[in-house]
Amino acid sequence: MKYKRLTKEQFEALHQEFSNFLATQSIDKAEWDLIKKEKTEVAEQELDVFSDLIWEGVLTNAQYLEHFSKNYVFLFHCQEKLIQSIVLKSVLPETDFMQKEGLQWLSENMFTDLVEIHIGKKKYEQERNIALFDLISQGAILSDGQLYLQINGIIQR
Repeated sequence: MKYKRLTKEQFEALHQEFSNFLATQSIDKAEWDLIKKEKTEVAEQELDVFSDLIWEGVLTNAQYLEHFSKNYVFLFHCQEKLIQSIVLKSVLPETDFMQKEGLQWLSENMFTDLVEIHIGKKKYEQERNIALFDLISQGAILSDGQLYLQINGIIQR
């Protein structure tokens, strides 16, 4: 397995897609129920293959990731060959970007000495999708990129 198995909730949300996946292998509901009951290892393999297919599609299409922690905000632009980052750091230890008040504080103090801004870029050290999956595994979430683009637009002026 290349990534990780989807959760029960994710499988439920992708029920139709999973049914279509099984259908491409000529497995109908009755046969799937039999496989789950009598060939659990085959069922496990099917779940893993489907999970990898879903992750591969999601990661291939991912362009932006965000990761919020207490004193840091990490914004990533995931390009084909390299990843660009903007890191925002509060110099005040009591700031908490995980709370609404912390994000409000950030918007009010973004371009003051209370917020350090670091920009960077680097080539992927491993396959792009694996690198993105690692970031997601560490707490990053898929993003529409609005925050990255907004801050990058201001920084680049």
